[in-house]
Amino acid sequence: MAGDSLARHILALDRRGALRGGVALAALAAISAPARGEDEVRENPFTLGVASGEPRPDGVVLWTRLTGIAAPVPVTWEVAADERFARILRRGEAVAQAEDGHSLHIELSGLTPSSTWFYRFRARSYVSPTGRTRTAPAPGTEATIRFANAGCQHFEHGHFTAWRHIAETPLDAVFHYGDYIYEYRGLRPEDGGWAARSRIRMHEGGETLTLEDYRARHAQYRADPNLQGAHAAHPFIVSYDDHEVSNDWAGGAPPSAEFALRRTAALKAWWEAMPLPRAMLEGPAYRRFRFGRHVALHALDTRAHRDAQPCGGRGRCDAITRADAQMLGAAQEAWLSEGLAAARDATWQILAQQVPMMRRVLGNGALSLDKWDGYPAARARLLGAIAERGIGGAVVLSGDVHRALAATLHAEPEDAASAPLATEFTATSVTSEGDGADITGRPVLLDRNPHIAHFGARRGFTLHEAGPRGFSASFRALPYVSRPDAPQAEDARFHVEPGRPGLHRA
Repeated sequence: MAGDSLARHILALDRRGALRGGVALAALAAISAPARGEDEVRENPFTLGVASGEPRPDGVVLWTRLTGIAAPVPVTWEVAADERFARILRRGEAVAQAEDGHSLHIELSGLTPSSTWFYRFRARSYVSPTGRTRTAPAPGTEATIRFANAGCQHFEHGHFTAWRHIAETPLDAVFHYGDYIYEYRGLRPEDGGWAARSRIRMHEGGETLTLEDYRARHAQYRADPNLQGAHAAHPFIVSYDDHEVSNDWAGGAPPSAEFALRRTAALKAWWEAMPLPRAMLEGPAYRRFRFGRHVALHALDTRAHRDAQPCGGRGRCDAITRADAQMLGAAQEAWLSEGLAAARDATWQILAQQVPMMRRVLGNGALSLDKWDGYPAARARLLGAIAERGIGGAVVLSGDVHRALAATLHAEPEDAASAPLATEFTATSVTSEGDGADITGRPVLLDRNPHIAHFGARRGFTLHEAGPRGFSASFRALPYVSRPDAPQAEDARFHVEPGRPGLHRA
C-alpha cells in the first residue's frame, strides 16, 4: 500500500476509533467508557499471560492485558511472598480500559529490596498465570547482578526457544533491546527469497499501520508460551528499536503526517504490551536503574531522537562527518552525561541500548549507517564523556544485527592502539534470520576490525554477571530455531576486570 492509498488508510483511523488525527499521544482519543463489563468475561481473558518490569529497590510494575472483551472490566491483583499465595501482602483492584487496549500497569512501591515476589490477576472466576518478580538490591548493597540481553524475535523466522532457556535461568532482570515485533505483513511462498521459503510461522494480517494492527501483532507474539514464560519468570527492562514501528525509522527526521500517525499508534501499542509505568506514555523512553553498589544501568533510546541516516543509509558522503550529528538527541545526551558523573561510585556503568556502537567495517568494506557508524561525531562525544569522567567500568549492550559480537571501544575507533574506554557486547537475535550457522575459519569481519574479539552467527541471547570481581558475558547459542526445543550451549565467554576496559576471553 503506497502513496495516496496509504494516507487514506492511516487517516481513516478516526473513523475506526483509534486516533482522532493528532500526531502526539494526547491525540489518541479517549473512548467513551461504557458500563463495566463483568458480564462480558465469559472465557479466560488472560491468554497473553503476565509480566513485570522496571525493577527498583522498592517496587516493580506488574502487567497483564485482557483479551476477548470490549467494555471496561474490573480486575483484582494480588502480591504474595510465596507461590501458593498463602501470605498475600498486597491486594488491589484496577479497571482494564478499552482506550489502553485492556492492559493493566500496576505500579508497586514500598517493597523490600532484593526480594522475590509472586503476583497474579483475577477477573470474575478467572485467574491469571502466576508471575514471579524481583526487586533490585538497595543502593550501597554488595550484590552480583545476573541478567540476560535479548531481542530481534521475528515470529516467522523461528521458535522462541531462547526465551524458554531464559525463563529457566536464575536472573535478576532481562534487558530486551528491541525488535519485540516485526511490522511486516505475513510472508507467502510466492514472495520468493529465503524468508518466504523458510517461513516457520506466519504473521496474521498485513503490514501494521494502525493502532489495532499493532495491538493485534503484539498479541500474536505475546501468545507464544516461551515468551510468556520468560515474562512470568523475570522482571524486564524493555526498549524499542525500529521494527516496533517501521524498519530503520529515525525519530529526529521530519515525518510525514501519515508516518507521525503511524508512529504514535505503534508506540502506544508498544506501551500497552509492556510492563511500563503510565508516565512513559508521554515521557521519554530513556531512564536509569541502580542495582546495589556495583551496577548503574542507563537504558537508552537510539531511535526517537536521532537524525535521519546520512547518505540515504548507504555509501559514503560528507553528511557522515557532521559535527552536530545526533544519535541520542541533545537532551538525552546531556541526561546521560550527567548520569555517568552521578554514578561514578558504581563499579559498572551499563549503557543498555539498541544498535552496535563499535566500528564495524563490513566484509565489503562498507559501514552500516543505521548504527553508530553513521553518527561518528555523536559516538565521539559519548566516548569523550566517558573518558573525561574517568569511567573505568563502562559496558555497552546492543543487538539489532542478528550476530553475537564482543569488542573493545577505543578513544579512536579507527585505531585499536588508542586508549580503551569501554567494552561492548552485542546479543544475537532470538530468531531473526532463522537458524544461522556455525563459523568456520576466521571471519573477514575480525580481520577488518581488530578491536572485535568475537563473531557468532547462531541465534540465542547473552547472559551477563556484574559485581565487585568483574563483568562477564556468556554468549548462549542455539543450533536451530526452525524446530522447537533446541538445546543451548555457550559459544564464547568473556571477562572484564573492574576499572580496566577491554576483553579477556574466559
